[in-house]
Amino acid sequence: MTHVINQGMAMYWGTSRWSAMEIMEAYSVARQFNMIPPVCEQAEYHLFQREKVEVQLPELYHKIGVGAMTWSPLACGIISGKYGNGVPESSRAALKCYQWLKEKIISEEGRKQQTKLKDLSPIAERLGCTLPQLAVAWCLRNEGVSSVLLGSSNPEQLIENLGAIQVLPKMTSHIVNEIDNILGNKPYSKKDYRS
Repeated sequence: MTHVINQGMAMYWGTSRWSAMEIMEAYSVARQFNMIPPVCEQAEYHLFQREKVEVQLPELYHKIGVGAMTWSPLACGIISGKYGNGVPESSRAALKCYQWLKEKIISEEGRKQQTKLKDLSPIAERLGCTLPQLAVAWCLRNEGVSSVLLGSSNPEQLIENLGAIQVLPKMTSHIVNEIDNILGNKPYSKKDYRS
């Protein structure tokens, strides 16, 4: 990757779905041999997938400056709100190749997630935003998240999701705590246990 960057073919490089230990090893080897280390990790991160970004990666953010470039802020559309009453025929989850997503949505865990999303709706309304905007802003508010990759199906979805930038200043610690209380899935790091 150092050669690719030195040739002007890339400006930086990062990892995708690597463990914190693998990232640290790549960083150490790059430093040892005077090469360019990775600057980011691409990780799945959303309201229902928090462990890696909130527990495993923060030490890397602070020690070596690696940031998270997160993906799937709407959990493949689960957080969009369109699955609140089942799987619409026109949705991605209705496609044969997305049977795994449909099964996830109609599972007991999927129904619990939909209930939690309904409970989050009043917070979104209070902040003057949609549920997807709240979810993307929630991802962006994490200090270790450098960017959030959006996967929009059409221009309208992209514009709606970009509206999360207007919601970000409203993501106070009170609002985040309120969201955490509804979700009930905040992961705890070793540091949390010491305090």
